[in-house]
Amino acid sequence: MHVQPNPAAAIGFILIGSAFFAGTSLMAKVLGHDSLGPPLHSMQISFGRFLFAFLFFLVVTAILRPEFKNINLRLQIGRSACGWAGVTLMFASVAYIPLPDATAISFLNPVFAMILAIPMLGERVGPVRWGASVLALIGAMVLLRPTPDSFQPAALLALGAAIMLGFEANLVKMLTGREKPLQILIVNNAIGLVIASVAVFFVWIPATAAQWGVLAALGVMMALGQTCFIQAMRRADASFVMPFIYATLIFATLYDYLFYATLPDFISILGAAIIVSGAMILAWRQARLR
Repeated sequence: MHVQPNPAAAIGFILIGSAFFAGTSLMAKVLGHDSLGPPLHSMQISFGRFLFAFLFFLVVTAILRPEFKNINLRLQIGRSACGWAGVTLMFASVAYIPLPDATAISFLNPVFAMILAIPMLGERVGPVRWGASVLALIGAMVLLRPTPDSFQPAALLALGAAIMLGFEANLVKMLTGREKPLQILIVNNAIGLVIASVAVFFVWIPATAAQWGVLAALGVMMALGQTCFIQAMRRADASFVMPFIYATLIFATLYDYLFYATLPDFISILGAAIIVSGAMILAWRQARLR
């Protein structure tokens, strides 16, 4: 169904979605510590994310009863595998490094998506986009704190997450021109759940009732965040919407302060600012190219 352009509504949706996305990382951080029971492995947290997100979209599908057709299993499996790997690495990183740092590093995924689009989509990249990418990568190096006394090895997990999400972004580009949004979401979460179910077998430990509650909240928040993102993209151009996704970093900082009394230091602020600047230049250039 066609939706009339509404920039104000698009901003509202993307800001709400950003709050949900930051919330999922917070939930993963809680589950990775021992505040509610034995710390859960990131693959078990990822399993909960896909399980409850799939159940959410299953209910939506039962209500809307959309027609599914022309499912491209090859692209869907590739997208789901990359998404599972990216989410799992991200959940692993937030257990060890500040939430804002992990969130900022994850914003490198548009940079890796651009670089990977060269072999995957045959795109040509000009000097402005290369410059923006180098700028964002410099920001990542700042956040990695590459000195013997301050290096954060766990930040490499967030960097790996950004690379895998970059792969996923290009596979999503291939899918969006072939399948409807709800079909992409339900199939993605179904395949992701299968992958997560196999992986979690090797690390499973009994979760407490409180941990199951947080896992359910994480999965539903992820589903709601994805829904808000799609609704925002339906109401405004991607070039208008994407800069507002960086509000996720603000929410992550707020959550880290409220729940862990942690404020970002100068290095965290500097690195995040450099990454966001590079990513926003990249988004602006993409809009100009369109």
